Amino acid sequence: MQLQSATADDQEVSLAEEEFIVSKTDTKGRIIYVNRTFMRISGFSESELLGKPHNVIRHSDMPRAVFRVMWNTLQQGEEFFGYVKNRCKNGGYYWVFANVTPVHSISNELIGYYSVRRQPTRSAINKVIPLYQSMCEIEQRYSGQQAIDASLKYFQGEMDKRHTDYLSLILSIENQEPTS
Repeated sequence: MQLQSATADDQEVSLAEEEFIVSKTDTKGRIIYVNRTFMRISGFSESELLGKPHNVIRHSDMPRAVFRVMWNTLQQGEEFFGYVKNRCKNGGYYWVFANVTPVHSISNELIGYYSVRRQPTRSAINKVIPLYQSMCEIEQRYSGQQAIDASLKYFQGEMDKRHTDYLSLILSIENQEPTS
């Protein structure tokens, strides 16, 4: 089967409203399943994705602090919601509204993570971009853990200004009516 790859360098690829990207990982974040939509949008083949860490598609515009929030949330046994900009194989990119859920065995042992991603609203992306840009700028001023810690401190300050927590902030952005 020939997969339609994403468009040229630094071009945005969009999911159709009815499309979902699905993947599963083991407990270390290594990909063990991808659906055809994932392959088509990202431009990577199944063999290029399986066994690789999920961050193989991480875009450099994504603050590392967002992934710290994600892993902290998942390690608490809770599902994560968030906006993620991913990179395509050819240098393009795509935005998703991600829902990542811990997967447990019948004996309640954590065995991996299940992620379903859909196209976020353009309004939501436009609200998230300045926040992520500020976080990335902060992360560039520091190295290692200090970069993530400083970015998280900034992000927490933004949530405090809005008198909200992470999940409420993310869900409120996604559920707002588009602005004209």
